[in-house]
Amino acid sequence: QVQLVESGGGSVQAGGSLRLSCAASGYTSVSYCMGWFRQVPGNEREGGATIASGGTTKYADSVKGRFTISKDNAKSTLYLQMSSLKPEDTAMYYCAAVQTASTYYCGTSFGLPARFLHWGQGTQGTVSS
Repeated sequence: QVQLVESGGGSVQAGGSLRLSCAASGYTSVSYCMGWFRQVPGNEREGGATIASGGTTKYADSVKGRFTISKDNAKSTLYLQMSSLKPEDTAMYYCAAVQTASTYYCGTSFGLPARFLHWGQGTQGTVSS
């Protein structure tokens, strides 16, 4: 059974940085599309970034140029480096995964929570002005 555990959230001032990590276990292969979503109370969960098994990345326009998604297959860990943070980045951040080797499927799954079968419990990121 795939398990995802996020860490690295916290509170920072605007302009600061946070690095989120997502430790994965129970994988049956390395062919997974991984993503970071975020959600604020009362709003739908929105896609922040995805990374395909081959390394192709996709970002929301709101975070492009400020956030970087990456992964370390040897450590089974997904990362989200967040820089130049803004108060509107305040949210609960979730790591998600779906087993697929298809870069196309991963790209078209961006921003679609229903496509991702495995989820972490979330880590809170708070940015103050």
